[in-house]
Amino acid sequence: MSLINRVPFYCRTLRYLRLSQVFYFIRRRIFPCAQSSRHIVGLRCRAGTMMGTCLEGRHRSESESTITFLNQSKKFAEPVDWQCKEMPKLWRYNLHYFDYLQDPGRPLDNKWRLISNWIERNPPGTDDAWEPYTASLRIVNWVKFFLSLSSDLPSCQQTERQGRGAQALPKAVWLESLYLQALWLERNIEYHILANHYLKNGVALFFAGVYFDGPDADRWIKKGMTILREELDEQFLPDGGHFERSPMYHSICLVDYLDVLNLIHHSQVAFSSDGVEHITERVRDGLSFLKEMSLPDNQISLFNDSAFGIAPTPDEIFSYAKQVMGYQASVTLSGLRTSTLPASGYYVCRHGNDAMIIDCGSIGPDYQPGHAHCDALSFELAFDGRRVMVDSGVFDYEASPERTYARSTRAHNTVVVDGEEQSEIWGVFRVARRARPIQAGIETQPDGSVLFTGVHDGYRRLPGSPMHKRTILFNGAENWTIEDLLEGRGHHRMESYVHIHPDFQVVQDQASFYIADDEGRSIALVESHRASEVRIEKGWYFPEFGLKRENTVLVFTCSGSLPLSLRYRIHKVSSTSQGNL
Repeated sequence: MSLINRVPFYCRTLRYLRLSQVFYFIRRRIFPCAQSSRHIVGLRCRAGTMMGTCLEGRHRSESESTITFLNQSKKFAEPVDWQCKEMPKLWRYNLHYFDYLQDPGRPLDNKWRLISNWIERNPPGTDDAWEPYTASLRIVNWVKFFLSLSSDLPSCQQTERQGRGAQALPKAVWLESLYLQALWLERNIEYHILANHYLKNGVALFFAGVYFDGPDADRWIKKGMTILREELDEQFLPDGGHFERSPMYHSICLVDYLDVLNLIHHSQVAFSSDGVEHITERVRDGLSFLKEMSLPDNQISLFNDSAFGIAPTPDEIFSYAKQVMGYQASVTLSGLRTSTLPASGYYVCRHGNDAMIIDCGSIGPDYQPGHAHCDALSFELAFDGRRVMVDSGVFDYEASPERTYARSTRAHNTVVVDGEEQSEIWGVFRVARRARPIQAGIETQPDGSVLFTGVHDGYRRLPGSPMHKRTILFNGAENWTIEDLLEGRGHHRMESYVHIHPDFQVVQDQASFYIADDEGRSIALVESHRASEVRIEKGWYFPEFGLKRENTVLVFTCSGSLPLSLRYRIHKVSSTSQGNL
C-alpha cells in the first residue's frame, strides 16, 4: 500500500488514540532514548528478598550453542551475535528477553556467559536490546534468576568461577547492569503504546525495586505498584478477561500478576493488605475466565493474536496459582452448560467433552487494538476433546502474507461480505474502522436446546449498510445449526467460511461434507442449505508462532438482494455410529 493510499487509514486509526499516546509517540520520535547519565554509587540489594518457585521458561535448549524461538533455531558461536538481523524482529526480542534463564536444562555456566556477553555487547540504546518492552522482560528474568541462585549471589562484591569454561565476572557488574536497565526503563515507559506493554513496564520496575535497596528502588516500587493497580482495573474486565481479547495475552498478564504476588509474599517490604487482596481477587476472576476460555484439550482458544507455546498452559497456570494463592480450579461439569462472558464478548456452550466458544466482542481497547483479528461471530468447536473447527491462530508479527491472512476475515469461521474485511486491518498491528457488536447473548431454551444470537456492524460502511446477524442453535445432543442473515439494502455477496483442523480430512458429497480422522472414521457431517455455491479451499493453520500447517476450508456462498441468508448444520457422528469413508 502506497503512502498516499495509507493516509485515509492513518486518519481513521489515529482518531481512536488517546492524546497522551500521540504526545509520547511524537516525543519518542524526537528523543528516541532517554538515557540516564547517573553513575551508580553504593549499589545495595534489599536484605531478605526471596521468591517462591516460578514457572519454568517456555524455551528448551537443544544445546548450549543453539537457541530456538518461535520454531526457528539459530546456532551461535561465541561471542553471541545479539543483532542477528537475518532473524525476525520478534525472534530477536526473544533473544533479549532471557527467558532461557528459566530453562533448567541449560547449564548454569552457559547462562552466566550469556549474561556477561550481553552486557559487553549491548550498551544502552542498542536496537532491540534496549527497547522498553524487551528490557522489561529481561529485568524480571534476571531478578528471578539471581534470586534462584545461592544466597550469597546478591552480595555485590564476590566473583565466581564455576562450571566448565565459565567466565570470571564480578557479580557487581551484573547487578550494575540490571540497575542501569531499571533506571533506563523508568525514563522510557511505553506511554505511547500502553496495554500489555505498559503493564510489563510496571512489573519490571516493581521487581527491580523489591530486589534493590535505596531511594531509587523505593521509587521503582511506588511507580511499579501504581501501574499494577491502575492496569489491574483497566486491563481486566468485569468478567475477568483481559481487555485485548487474546487468550494468550490474558494468560501472559495473569502470570505477571501471579509473579508479583509471589514476590510480595516472600519479600521483606510491607504492602497494603487491601491492595494485595484486591490483586488476589482480580487474579482469581482472571483464572475463572481462563478456565472458561479453554477447550476440552486443556489449551486456550486461539482468538485474536493467540498461539500455543508462548504463555504457560492453563493447567500450568492453575498449578502456579495454587502455589502462590491457594487457588483451586473448579470441576468442569459433564452435562450441558453455557457461560456468558459479556464484557469480553465470548460465549461458551459445553456438552460433555464437546465445546463451542463463540466470539462476539469488541476487537479490543479502542486505543490499542494491535492484537485484534477480524473474527466477529467466529467460533472454535471441539468434539470428544479434539478441535474440529478452528481459529487460524497467528504465525508472526512481520509485514508478511501470513500476518495479513491470520488477521483477515476469511481466516475465521465467519462471514465475508463482498470480499471486504469486517474491520479495516492494515500494517502489522493497526486497525482503522472497526466492527462492533450490536447484540449478543446465549441462553438455554425451554426444550433444552441452546441458542446464541449475535449481530455486528462491521459491514455497515458498505453500500446499503448491511448488518450481519448469526444464530447458532445446539439441539442439546449432536447437532449445531449455524444461520447467517445479512440485512440491509442492495445486492451483495455473502461467503461463510468453516476452517477444519488439519488433523482431519474432508470428503465432499454434493452439498455435504464428511469430516474424518486419520484412520478414516467419520466424526462429523456438515450439510449446507441455501448456498448457491459450495467449494473447498486450502487454508493455513498457525497453532504456534513460526508453524504453518495447510488445512481444509469449506466456503458456502450466496448472492442477491438483501435480505440474504445462509445455513449449515454440523452433525456430530457418535462413536457408536462411526463408519469409515
